Amino acid sequence: MIHFKGGASADSALTPTPADKFSFGLWTVGNSGRDPFGDNTRARLDPNDSVRKLAELGAFGISMHDDDLVPFGSSLHERDEIVGRFKGTLDETGLVVSMATTNLFGHPVFKDGAFTSNDRAVRRYAIAKTMRAIDIGAELGAPTYVFWGGREGVEAMAAKRPADALDRYREAIDFLCGYVLDRKYPMRFAIEPKPNEPRGDTFLPTVGHALAFIGALEHPEMVGLNPETAHETMSGLSFYHAVAQTLWHGKLFHIDLNGQKIGRYDQDLRFGSEGLKDAFFLVKLLEESGYAGPRHFDAHAYRNEDAVGVWDFAAGCMRTYLILRAKARQFAADPEIQAALADSSVAELAKPTVGAYSTESAAALRDAPGDPNALAVRGYGNEHLDQLVMELLMGAR
Repeated sequence: MIHFKGGASADSALTPTPADKFSFGLWTVGNSGRDPFGDNTRARLDPNDSVRKLAELGAFGISMHDDDLVPFGSSLHERDEIVGRFKGTLDETGLVVSMATTNLFGHPVFKDGAFTSNDRAVRRYAIAKTMRAIDIGAELGAPTYVFWGGREGVEAMAAKRPADALDRYREAIDFLCGYVLDRKYPMRFAIEPKPNEPRGDTFLPTVGHALAFIGALEHPEMVGLNPETAHETMSGLSFYHAVAQTLWHGKLFHIDLNGQKIGRYDQDLRFGSEGLKDAFFLVKLLEESGYAGPRHFDAHAYRNEDAVGVWDFAAGCMRTYLILRAKARQFAADPEIQAALADSSVAELAKPTVGAYSTESAAALRDAPGDPNALAVRGYGNEHLDQLVMELLMGAR
């Protein structure tokens, strides 16, 4: 049985519906439990069966690498048959393809990178494979195309000049933007940063690196980010702050949600199962920012689960998000929390400090009297405010 299926007996606020825009990758629910130390522990799922199960659980969409749907090496006839059957399943269930991407990391040809391989023939093959995959994404209606540079990096620092690698990365993205524009596909690109793994060091390792890279592109308006909880957390950075800055730049085109312990390998744990306070503030941010895109889960069930556990995992991701969304609304309505926010002068940070520059205003500010000792006396009430947040999350409020 699936333990969190929802339905009439469940709290409606915690029952996922397509309006919540929850989506999953075919590779997430289809994960067979294989890891670097052990073989598969459960059978792979047919993509069409995954779509039907997710629709039953209340999901909105599905995402995929090209090879998740069309096995590597398939003929054009096989490709058309597989895509046609998948489109029929989408029509049957009402699910949409919320995002598509290319597997540029699995085959040995990409062992030195794809867009940044030292071998020009490999780079050309990677771009060609991506064009064919973009065609599939466009055929299935994907509005966003994600680029995760899993093999774009080094172990030996002498092996690649970083500036050359960034030039080739930019060349690839610029070329593919041109392809999408030429084909008139209604599609945007999103870069997914990650600091390392499977490479020792990866190009565009964090949100900050990727935002700077986008500014150097030929079509920066077409390219945003797909930040992932685990990837930013692996660096010891705040995913909440990374997403907030991405929103500030207007570049949150897609998002990958999961759970991660700081300093570990890429764990892709069930959303909210680690870092609960971080997950709360992330959900609060997404819900209050006006972000209208998918809440996409890039995670997978524990290796010791069977098929039932996979669907418990999927339902749990959505249920946790909905619980945290309800907590965010409770946060906004709690009078003691609102009073604590006022005591901490949280709203004051939104007020301009000096306004636009003028010679007169600069002179007045420079010559204004100030008493730093008096200003230093106040406390900011952060301990009390944070305790109220913890009590909210622990169910004591």
